[in-house]
Amino acid sequence: MSVHPVVAEVTARIAARSAAGRAAYLERVAQAHREGPARRDLACSNLAHGFAGITGGDKDLLRALRRPNVAIVSAYNDMLSAHQPMHEYPAWIKEAARAVGGVAQFAGGVPAMCDGITQGRAGMELSLFSREVIAMATGVALAHEMFDAALLLGVCDKIVPGLLIGALAFGHLPAILVPAGPMHSGLPNSEKARVRQLFAENKATREDLLEAEAQSYHSPGTCTFYGTANSNQLVVEVMGLHLPGASFVPPGTKLRKALTEEAARRAVEISRGGEYTPVGHVVDVKSVVNGVVALLATGGSTNHTMHLVAIASAAGIELGWDDFAELSSVVPLLARVYPNGSADINHFQAAGGVSFLVSTLLDAGLLHADVKTVAGDGLDRYRQEPVLVEGVLQWRPGPPHSLDTDVLRPASDPFAPDGGLRMLSGNLGRAVIKVSAVKPENRVVEAPARVFTSQEAFSAAFRAGELERDVVVVVRQQGPQANGMPELHKLTPALGVLMDRGFKVALVTDGRMSGASGKIPAAIQVTPEAAVGGPLARVRDGDVLRLDAETGTLEVFVDPAELAARDLVDFPPDAQAWTGTGRELFAALRRAVGPADRGASVFGPIAASHFEGQFNQEVSR
Repeated sequence: MSVHPVVAEVTARIAARSAAGRAAYLERVAQAHREGPARRDLACSNLAHGFAGITGGDKDLLRALRRPNVAIVSAYNDMLSAHQPMHEYPAWIKEAARAVGGVAQFAGGVPAMCDGITQGRAGMELSLFSREVIAMATGVALAHEMFDAALLLGVCDKIVPGLLIGALAFGHLPAILVPAGPMHSGLPNSEKARVRQLFAENKATREDLLEAEAQSYHSPGTCTFYGTANSNQLVVEVMGLHLPGASFVPPGTKLRKALTEEAARRAVEISRGGEYTPVGHVVDVKSVVNGVVALLATGGSTNHTMHLVAIASAAGIELGWDDFAELSSVVPLLARVYPNGSADINHFQAAGGVSFLVSTLLDAGLLHADVKTVAGDGLDRYRQEPVLVEGVLQWRPGPPHSLDTDVLRPASDPFAPDGGLRMLSGNLGRAVIKVSAVKPENRVVEAPARVFTSQEAFSAAFRAGELERDVVVVVRQQGPQANGMPELHKLTPALGVLMDRGFKVALVTDGRMSGASGKIPAAIQVTPEAAVGGPLARVRDGDVLRLDAETGTLEVFVDPAELAARDLVDFPPDAQAWTGTGRELFAALRRAVGPADRGASVFGPIAASHFEGQFNQEVSR
């Protein structure tokens, strides 16, 4: 099957604009590669430090300078349910590496925030920046130059992108991402959402709410809704960075352990010789496009409109929001997983999972088959699913048909003809909207604005009955430079209540909503953000705004000259206010971060014009 012409055209356009940066990146990868174990270049004192803490045969193997050494970089902690299973992984990995003639060392840990815990709290203002910290911590782990490959242990939100960005700085090293799998299905996500709305209306008690949440998030493993964590797993598997079928195998199973051990063996195999597969070659233009297509086809997390841009940039590739929009126009929506439907990720896996998704997208010409993966050349390998046969890990062809077409469909019979993400533009700037969970009749909203600068102020207005009308809720000063771009999920239950009462409701914000965006039409990640002088900073209560997801427009009906002449009435927190919960430690990242459509990153090149608006605001203040 030939590649769809739009997919081919977008791929070619990205490659052309990225040519210089990609060539420079690949040159760095080539220069860093060494035949044989990397530690051969270390002086004796350096090398002695590198194996001083090891006992037994691994020490002799490292000293002998013959066997490949695999770095384990882990986001394990036992507070995050998704990462708790990883406490057993290092021992499994070390034993498996030894069995195929390698050594594995725990090279370093990286921090792992739980957005579910910090949601609506000051700590959430550090969440996006934690991606950069994770990338830097990964760099610290790999900078010892003791390693010939890496296993990256992580699952959630900023963690997988951070690990991958860090690893791409060492693009000459093969790297495999190792997940933990989802927890078993608990309370249906739709029931959890119902109780949240009842609590917002004071029709349920705190104990009712806590019981619903505890039944939903109830055991080790990834949360089962299709948020950023599960979007991470699906996207990186389709990019060829997991072993085939590794994403959604539950923790605590023999298959999960077998896949983890196989990742260690495979890391040793691809670290040298004819199978040498550096991560900088796996992450190329075609694999990035494959990741975007997989995201769109499943209605995945809007966070990846930033994460994929930042990951691509780390590999010398310039990915933009226009690429998402153009691909979305031809990529059909093939999955209905909460919040885009009633099913959870375990139902998706049972219906055919990633293997069926890859198969149907390949057959439709919507994925590039000719890519490098950690499993070998060609994405066709990911049509397969892992099984244990008499205790031995094997791969077999995935199901030829969806086993539940209410959850997963072929490209020939999609839920919708286009992807679940769309881009908006207009006189308020550019924004992202996730429409896969928004009913068609709710995708166009024109109403007076009500402006807030915090979730708490919105909640107070809701409780006071001030929003009982058609309204476009504007929550600004929530962008990356303003306060770290927190997710704003505390808004969702109350907005859902207003919608259920028959009002036309929309949200416009320079903050984030991520993978848990639901039935509310939400123009998020508005850029330029209010903190740098974006037009959103000058919207007032009562201005009529129009969010039109069908035409892709976001507008305020105010004369442009009048809008530009308005005085600014609110500002992001100053340095004194942005303290507590460790926020002051991240001040340098807040000052350096780029715009959302460039990945909200501190690493990539950022135009000087991005900072001009912020300077002007500070002067006027």
